[in-house]
Amino acid sequence: MAKMLARLDDKERRRRPSDEELVARARELSVRYLDGRARPSSVRWSSNQGRRWGSCTLVDGSIRISTRVQGMPAWVLDYVLLHELAHLLHAGHGPDFWKLLDGYPRTDRARGFLEGVSFFQDGGSMGDPAQDD
Repeated sequence: MAKMLARLDDKERRRRPSDEELVARARELSVRYLDGRARPSSVRWSSNQGRRWGSCTLVDGSIRISTRVQGMPAWVLDYVLLHELAHLLHAGHGPDFWKLLDGYPRTDRARGFLEGVSFFQDGGSMGDPAQDD
């Protein structure tokens, strides 16, 4: 029983990483998918993101991830982190921006997941699917 509880605790910790773990994960994702070119100055959880899943400030290179993402599957968190990392390299959502995310195999799946969560949270009304950062 103790072993099973320890595994569950470890799984939950991975789904709700600390700010320090977010920084480390962002670095890993930048190296793996963006050739290490995106170098955020900070990455942290934020409870004041409104409807956004994440945001970044180009001037200082900081990234904030909505606390609403906590507890979502790791591949969704990875997508949100990558999305914000890509913004450090391209501010808008043009073709060059989306090309940066082509290497992440779960981009479409994560976007669909987040759209589904938004749909549910909005009580079934269709919002703007581009409202992902």
